Amino acid sequence: MAVHERDDEGVPAGAGLTTGEVARRLGVAPTTVRSWDRRYGLGPAAHTGGRHRRWTAGDMARLQRMCALTATGIAPAEAARMVRGAVPPRVPARPAPEAAPRPAAYAAPRPAVRARSRAGSGLRLGDVRQECKGIARAALRLDAAALDELLEATIDEHGLVTAWTEVIMPTLQAVGRKWESSGEKYVEVEHFLSWHVSGALRRSTPSAVADRPGATTVLACVPGENHTLPLEVLAAALAERGLPVRMFGGALPVESLVTAVRRTGPAAVGLWAQSRTTASRPLAQHVAAMEWGVRGARRKPVVLTIGPGWAGRTSAGLPRPAGLAEAVTLLESVVSHKS
Repeated sequence: MAVHERDDEGVPAGAGLTTGEVARRLGVAPTTVRSWDRRYGLGPAAHTGGRHRRWTAGDMARLQRMCALTATGIAPAEAARMVRGAVPPRVPARPAPEAAPRPAAYAAPRPAVRARSRAGSGLRLGDVRQECKGIARAALRLDAAALDELLEATIDEHGLVTAWTEVIMPTLQAVGRKWESSGEKYVEVEHFLSWHVSGALRRSTPSAVADRPGATTVLACVPGENHTLPLEVLAAALAERGLPVRMFGGALPVESLVTAVRRTGPAAVGLWAQSRTTASRPLAQHVAAMEWGVRGARRKPVVLTIGPGWAGRTSAGLPRPAGLAEAVTLLESVVSHKS
């Protein structure tokens, strides 16, 4: 198998990137890239045969410069003039004297080996998919339109489980580490990204799945727990597979949880706990012991304890899946067995 060399920007030598790939890496919508090409002449420097245009590392450097300048509030037309008149892209360009100082979070990344493990923003992402960079950049710019398009494209391309595990979750974790280490500076970015992930999940899956007796899964956060996004992902993944779900969100009181389980008669109940202070083994055991149905055919739910808060808090008969894929597989098996 031939090994294709890559330059410092991760672009295959002699090949180039498609417009969609460029947009994902920059964290902008593909329509933005095409607009900059059409309006300001920032398209690929070399033209190839066929309908699909290919962008080189030099083209990418110019567009990264364009992103950095527009992020400071400079009008796109003026930013494009500065980019076209800049020094060659391999040399980090300095803004014109009249330009406002660029925040470090939007500085154009230097062409170094470590650039592939960063979001061009000071977020240390590690060895992750390239889509993480684009999503991180869009979140840092608080660019709602670009973020929605990138999230939906990622889910469409990779499927929900892979998109969450390999793209969305690593990006959320990187943002979380950033605000924890910078005096709460990036809390708004984490909230913004979480909100748009939640919206993308709802748009990418059926709004409702028809009930099947004994096949429903009830999902809820334990009392005192408000981190709902991981449960939203699980609910979407189950709906994607045609499994009925009842999602009750954050901090469901004990009495309400018991009532919800009795009213739905679910095959399984997933209880999320982010913190060990909220995880309650007696609560999980109480739900697992609940019964309903006629005498001689009584049923109980399988209770899944989900989330890092349950570490060391579970017991026999209370499965604790290690991640989204394992939780989905386990719940599919439970529903198949009980329905």
